[in-house]
Amino acid sequence: MHALIAEGLRKRYGDLAALDGFDLHVPAGVIHGLLGPNGAGKTTAVKALATLIDVDEGTASVAGFDVRTQAGRVRRSIGLVGQNAAVDEVLSGRQNLVMFARLYGLNSADARTRADGLLGTFGLADAADRPVKTYSGGMRRRLDIAAGLILTPAVLFLDEPTTGLDPRARNEVWTSIREVAARGTTVLLTTQYLDEADQLASGVTVVDHGRVIAEGSPEKLKRQVGGDRVTITLHDGIEEAARRLGGEADRESGTITVEVTSGLMAIVRTLDELGVAVEDLQLRRPTLDEAFLKLTGTEASR
Repeated sequence: MHALIAEGLRKRYGDLAALDGFDLHVPAGVIHGLLGPNGAGKTTAVKALATLIDVDEGTASVAGFDVRTQAGRVRRSIGLVGQNAAVDEVLSGRQNLVMFARLYGLNSADARTRADGLLGTFGLADAADRPVKTYSGGMRRRLDIAAGLILTPAVLFLDEPTTGLDPRARNEVWTSIREVAARGTTVLLTTQYLDEADQLASGVTVVDHGRVIAEGSPEKLKRQVGGDRVTITLHDGIEEAARRLGGEADRESGTITVEVTSGLMAIVRTLDELGVAVEDLQLRRPTLDEAFLKLTGTEASR
């Protein structure tokens, strides 16, 4: 079963095609990454799927409901966490969640019970009665995600949830996102951090100029760049070694980069035959950043 389906979505703003035949198929219960350069159409796609904007052409369904003809059912089935935190900094964490729960229609007792449960789930129980303005960036973001889960949505949209956070806070949010998915909620994650998608997502869709240009698991996309690579640092004989190994020589750093096609031992044997002194040898796999660059022709924004 697919929790998210979009087929042929088109949305224009004057002469700009924000979505130009956008397609998306996301199975239920997974974390799926939506990647692309700035202005590629990621946020527009999320807004269309969340019924915040209407599209000019195409069809889409969320949790089995049509976004155009069953918008109310879609909204009751989703949570949305945007790029900017929606919580009130003057209120405490508990007061924020109770307020959101009441806005969703829960009575006072149920709202407090739900708020306390979410505070515990996201590791915020000890700070429940502190004003949000005293929270760290990671705590605020976790509270923001908790607010999007008041009604335990079938689908949660996370639009760049860790932008601006330090590494520790990002890891805290990553843990929370994994816990959300483990409870059965489908997560659509847009992010400018490719390592984030690599860490969290089981599937990735790359969009550029409003259309999908690649999709698959992070491993599949990385394989499109090529196989594993070896970086070899030599004292001398760089040019000859690069020629024999079919690698790229960097004279300034004294290194050769070689794609591993016939096994690592074949490279080692060639170096031994050449009699060159190897200072260092490092094996690494292609990164999602490299796959992104190859697919879009631009580096990921930071």
